[in-house]
Amino acid sequence: MATVTARESPFSRVFDRLERAFHSAAHRRILSTGLVAAFLVALVVIELSNRGLLGPGLQRALPRSHFHAVELAFYLLLSFEVASLVFAIVKSVSNAAGKQFEIFSLILLRSSFEAFAEMDEPLRWVQAQGVVWPMLSDAVAALLIFVSLGFYYPLQRHRPLSEDRRDRANFVLAKKVISLVLVVVFSGLALESVWSLATTFHASGFFEAFYTVLIFADVLVVLISLRYNSSYRVVFRNSGLAVATVMLRLALSAPAPWSGALGLFAVLFAVALTLAYNRFAPVLDDAAGTAAP
Repeated sequence: MATVTARESPFSRVFDRLERAFHSAAHRRILSTGLVAAFLVALVVIELSNRGLLGPGLQRALPRSHFHAVELAFYLLLSFEVASLVFAIVKSVSNAAGKQFEIFSLILLRSSFEAFAEMDEPLRWVQAQGVVWPMLSDAVAALLIFVSLGFYYPLQRHRPLSEDRRDRANFVLAKKVISLVLVVVFSGLALESVWSLATTFHASGFFEAFYTVLIFADVLVVLISLRYNSSYRVVFRNSGLAVATVMLRLALSAPAPWSGALGLFAVLFAVALTLAYNRFAPVLDDAAGTAAP
């Protein structure tokens, strides 16, 4: 009986089709159109509610601030970015971690708009005094994470996990299977969040829940990688990046300024980890008496 290669696997074919569709130009146009439509509809609905044209029930349930429309648009945009994590996990462990850092910086920026949404219109400095410092801390942390990623990505050298082509293909296949499971989890959490928005006009803890799932996915990738390379340097690096994602999950539940500080520390930890790995991996290979893969 002929064996099925990693490339011929039905899991691989399904993943490749989903990835092509997700990153296609047509999908980007649909996303942009949907975000614009959601933003404009939210603005109109809030305005109609404020003018008492939607009935007392809806008027009590709907928010009064137009900045909630901005918050909704950012929430939908972030949901799209989080979906891209499902496909990034297949590329490399370091790039998948970098994508999580990117999304966390956007979440920090969204937090600033959430603060605006709690104020009455027109905006006045008297209202802003209580939230301006948390807003500034989130914005500055997001900027510093953006700058740190400018150092993080060029440091990545992307050494192959194994010299054996079949092992590398099987490892990629395993990550594709994990990604397909994440697609199902993401879809379920997204539907739950949409239902919460439609019934209570408040989003559920979508990002917190999905980042928690990502922690388990990251650990699973680390454990599977041991099948193909169990050297100390690889285990340490991959485990360290998984620790950085745990810090991000803690940051999501922390108040400002701790949320931004924890997120920034996670990125700086990943940068330091990569610097150490690049500098000392050859030394550790020589000490172990093995050639670097």
